[in-house]
Amino acid sequence: MTVSIIRFGGSNCDRDAKRALDYLDIDAEIVWHEDGLPEETTGIVIPGGFSYGDYLRAGAMAARSPIMADVREAAAAGVPVLGICNGAQIGCESGLTEGAFTTNESARFQCEHVHLRVERDDTPWTVAYDEGEVIDVPIAHGEGRYEIDDDRLAALEDENRVLFRYCEEDGTTSPDANPNGSKHDIAGVLGDRESVAVLMPHPERVTLPDVGPTDGQGILRGFEPPRNGV
Repeated sequence: MTVSIIRFGGSNCDRDAKRALDYLDIDAEIVWHEDGLPEETTGIVIPGGFSYGDYLRAGAMAARSPIMADVREAAAAGVPVLGICNGAQIGCESGLTEGAFTTNESARFQCEHVHLRVERDDTPWTVAYDEGEVIDVPIAHGEGRYEIDDDRLAALEDENRVLFRYCEEDGTTSPDANPNGSKHDIAGVLGDRESVAVLMPHPERVTLPDVGPTDGQGILRGFEPPRNGV
């Protein structure tokens, strides 16, 4: 199996994602967006960065690249897809998930470690954790505030499609623990299928033990064969 990491002009976390997946013994290759998805693709990472310089809106231009039609088709067929940071923005802009990411409440670029509460432990991306577990994952974004209209937010909550929330170290939510003003403290959500997820924090940056914590490993293990029935 091969995970395709899509590189757009302005992507800058594609190599980080490949290093992290290689460390986990998950076969991965970087794919230039104009070349389309390889036939052997069994998983897809849309990595972080500043695709097309974040002109117009972060992720809006990359979302209209022809390869994203291939990604949507693959996602509909059950291929695991993970959008990280700019990849989360692209995922929302291309309709893989609900909502959108916009300018941080602070109107500043923020690069720091945050705490995330795992809202579900029965998805490919969270089976390595316990529900309610708190993990430490960094953010690095200027447009990370998750926005969605109230009706769709209610549906998202009712359908249990919130994957991670920003929280305090003890798992409680608070305005101080929410770094960007995201609605309902949302840091990551699922698409129509549990095999599709986007999140603003960077799990690939907390995967390699020789450079720091490894709390992000469990998220990337979503590309491994199913375990425990997930």
